[in-house]
Amino acid sequence: MHIRQVAVLVETEDSWGCSVIRGIADYSQNHGHWNLLIDPRDHEQRSALPDLWSGDGIIARIGSRTQLDQIRDREIPTVNVDTVFEGLEGIYDVVTDDKERAEMAFAHLRDRGFEQFAYFAPPSRRYSNKRGREFVSTVKQAGFDCKEYKPGYRVGRKIGWEEQQRRVIRWLSALPSPVAILTADAQCGRQLAEICYLSEIRVPDEVAILAGDTDELLCDVCTPPLSSVAVAGRRIGYEAAALLDRTMQGQQPPTGPRMIPPEGVVSRQSTDILAIDDEVVVHALRYIQTHAFHDIAVKDILREVPVSRRSLEIQFQKYLGRSPAEEIRRVRLEKGKNMLSRTDLPIGEIALACGFSNATRFGVAFRKRFQQTPLEYRKQLVRSTS
Repeated sequence: MHIRQVAVLVETEDSWGCSVIRGIADYSQNHGHWNLLIDPRDHEQRSALPDLWSGDGIIARIGSRTQLDQIRDREIPTVNVDTVFEGLEGIYDVVTDDKERAEMAFAHLRDRGFEQFAYFAPPSRRYSNKRGREFVSTVKQAGFDCKEYKPGYRVGRKIGWEEQQRRVIRWLSALPSPVAILTADAQCGRQLAEICYLSEIRVPDEVAILAGDTDELLCDVCTPPLSSVAVAGRRIGYEAAALLDRTMQGQQPPTGPRMIPPEGVVSRQSTDILAIDDEVVVHALRYIQTHAFHDIAVKDILREVPVSRRSLEIQFQKYLGRSPAEEIRRVRLEKGKNMLSRTDLPIGEIALACGFSNATRFGVAFRKRFQQTPLEYRKQLVRSTS
């Protein structure tokens, strides 16, 4: 039996790359055990295919024209897993849905009451401009402004650490406060947090930082720990391998990119704040966050805050665009969605853990919010990683 030779040009230096490779390996182990050439490098430690390598397919995070030319010279089926170069003729894409990423990021920040937003992405070949465009568009469609970091130099220009810090501080000083900033990736998030710390800008009190993807190490050791969008790296790897397998067998490839939504937002200290100047609303939201998974209702909140139900409803609509009852349900459902994806608990147990009286009520609320039942959601996740 012919063992297919597949090159994986995905860096192993961060958790995203490792999770993509894990997804590729999952597919390989279940469908014929390919021989994987993982992250080959040239003598200058650049991602590159060995001259004598003869293979059947390539999965790559295409990050440069040189790499693209080298891949095209091989004239074998290729799947791209990032959006730095996207829509290339003869190369198929399985990538993170940047619109979904932007919407998740905005919802996370808006749920904390922010009305001022910004996007931080120093020029780099690590990520595409599409991430920023989608976030700015999402913010503006919701009726808010979004400031972008534009340092005035192009990708490839070497900027010293001190000069870069001065440029970032100058940008930060011109932003309104408090402001919520989405960074292109975890590395940018860590950089921004370090500059804020050295400049005595309080995070998250003055600047809340949300990283556009997750690198577990960088996010955990950052000061403070970084909230981040958890992109579905393992699923991207699996789907990319499945697509490559079909094309290597001569099947008709898709006409457009395969868009994979992120898994959600991992909330850490860098966005752990409620940027709302109404003490009653903040008190009510803290109470909901603490007690939503018990059998509470709006009447329980009213025992904690000294206002009428009508006044509380008006203030919630003003700051959050939803009622207190809707906020209780939203918090419960977000926990339920997370438990469905990260545990094997029965749906009935998840329903109870999230504050629903039974699985039926949980299912009805879940379907209304996410347009699918809890079981359908869990089966979708299983299909994408098996």
